[in-house]
Amino acid sequence: MNSTMQRTLIEAVAKVVISHTDELTTLDQAIGDGDHGLNMKRGAMAILERLDDLAAMPLPEALTAAGQTLVMKVGGASGPLYGTLLMTLGKHLPIAPNQNDLARAMGAAIGAIKKIGRSDVGQKTMLDVLRPVHEELALDGPGLVDRVRQRGAQAADATVPMKAIKGRASFLGERSIGHMDPGARSASLMIATVCSVMEE
Repeated sequence: MNSTMQRTLIEAVAKVVISHTDELTTLDQAIGDGDHGLNMKRGAMAILERLDDLAAMPLPEALTAAGQTLVMKVGGASGPLYGTLLMTLGKHLPIAPNQNDLARAMGAAIGAIKKIGRSDVGQKTMLDVLRPVHEELALDGPGLVDRVRQRGAQAADATVPMKAIKGRASFLGERSIGHMDPGARSASLMIATVCSVMEE
């Protein structure tokens, strides 16, 4: 991971979030506060404002700094949750991580998100994407990048028939069924983008 690749990766992830603002907003209007898209866009724009600095940092420091930016700039639950994800990855990843490092760090990040969000897998949240991706990272075999991308997308789709147990969507009860969780969708979008950049 050199500074050029790191810059490309950060910029691509931020831009995919911004380009899907309307979709994320629509998803959240159906079962939440309706602010997920705009909150995520605000965070992505704040990341882009720091792009030069973040690209020049070692990977763990860049992830930590990006996470801190999201905590400070993003409203609602998204800032603390995604900020915790990035900061925990930054804490546990070495400068040049391998597959095993990624799996361990993702496992730690999932644990931190469970704690701060008081949530778990199966409750129609971003965890329902992060956990399957973590499972895929822990598997040996060819085609890892493509497998992770597909697993993330499938996991987001799998939140549609779920009943929400946590967050604003849980207030809807049975009416939350039939809608994709916006946090799961934003997580799958970012994971897919990371995969695409790594392929290139």
